[in-house]
Amino acid sequence: MAKEFLKTHETSFSNRPHMAAVDYLTYGSADFSFAPYGPYWKFMKKLCMTELLGGRTLGEQLPIRHDEIKQFLQLLFKKAKAGKAVDVGGELIRVTNNVISRMMMGQRCSENDDEAGEVRKLVQEVAELTGKFNLSDFIGFCKNLDLQGFGKRLKDVRDRFDAMMERIISEHEEARRKKKEMGGNGCDTVKDVLDILLDIAEDENSEMRLTKENIKAFILDIFAAGTDTSAITTEWALSELINHPHVMEKARQEIDSVVGKNKLVEESDIANLPYLQAIVKETLRLHPTGPLIIRQSTEHCTIGGYEIPANTRLFVNVWAIGRDPKHWENPLEFRPERFVTEVGSGESQLDVRGQHFHMIPFGSGRRGCPGTSLALQVVQSSLAAMIQCFEWKVGDGKKNTVDMEEGLGITLPRANPLVCIPVARFNPLPLL
Repeated sequence: MAKEFLKTHETSFSNRPHMAAVDYLTYGSADFSFAPYGPYWKFMKKLCMTELLGGRTLGEQLPIRHDEIKQFLQLLFKKAKAGKAVDVGGELIRVTNNVISRMMMGQRCSENDDEAGEVRKLVQEVAELTGKFNLSDFIGFCKNLDLQGFGKRLKDVRDRFDAMMERIISEHEEARRKKKEMGGNGCDTVKDVLDILLDIAEDENSEMRLTKENIKAFILDIFAAGTDTSAITTEWALSELINHPHVMEKARQEIDSVVGKNKLVEESDIANLPYLQAIVKETLRLHPTGPLIIRQSTEHCTIGGYEIPANTRLFVNVWAIGRDPKHWENPLEFRPERFVTEVGSGESQLDVRGQHFHMIPFGSGRRGCPGTSLALQVVQSSLAAMIQCFEWKVGDGKKNTVDMEEGLGITLPRANPLVCIPVARFNPLPLL
């Protein structure tokens, strides 16, 4: 049925439904993720795939991701030397937040602790507000009534985000003005995504001119979609590995044999680490960070013998599909080997990019997540480094297990923080 809606009849379900909270936070759906399907959305999709989140841009910004992971490992190494516990999820959010902020805006939020905390808080509040059931979205007479008190919180969040973005855009515009006055064209430096967006906004020959609201809304999209999700996926993966030490050891042996013990695992090594990739796929199957795909029909169609009128909302439960016993043997079992099987069912060919409709953590089709490559690079490289460099103890270490209770939210977080004591495998760590 997911395939029927998301592939066979995709053109009828390429819109997102209007949701009051999202519409307000994104300046009237001026963003990319929730923009109506049409010329603007198609323009932004092409821009994402070719420039903003394309292979060339991700390649140029590789040093940013590598640097942030090294700084993260240095922090863990200090905790390990002191025998102190770490809130793994909190630190992973800090890492992904810094990666996203440096790639998007050319600055590391945690250089300023107050601003770093503010950005993380904004991301968490956006995820919470957009993930809550809102009466005004579903009950007509409630449309203009703020019965749940969302209005004041939404205004506060958007005002704070808007003030931050106005300052950052002004700083970028001033730097660009000075560079032009000095005769520089910026070719000698790697542009951040905000600079690319400003180039397009200033280009009179562009197929579509971007407004400041478009730019701010797009940056909000990337922060909301790229910070919590990558961190939560990595946190779930480590949780599963702690509870399955034989899987952890197998992954560690693979990394040691391919990368060695004298250099830090890098993104370029991931292609040669199939078992690590299988661990991430299995984590996304059991703990998808986008547990619901939400679409809305634009025209009447017939699916599975049912008449579906225009403007019907569709909710695809990715979480349930990933645990469906019709597709998966022992679906609640964490078993990465199901993704490296070379004979029989051919499951080793399963990908996470939406070609197989019992494995769609990033959505599928036209409106599938354009940041899939970035997310996988961040998750796989950070998880690989954590496996390579540390062993992980929970509590007093006597019962080294983690509870797997799921929390509430649009990104399916853990109910309880993952707090561990890292134990360094090397002293000093490779390349640190």
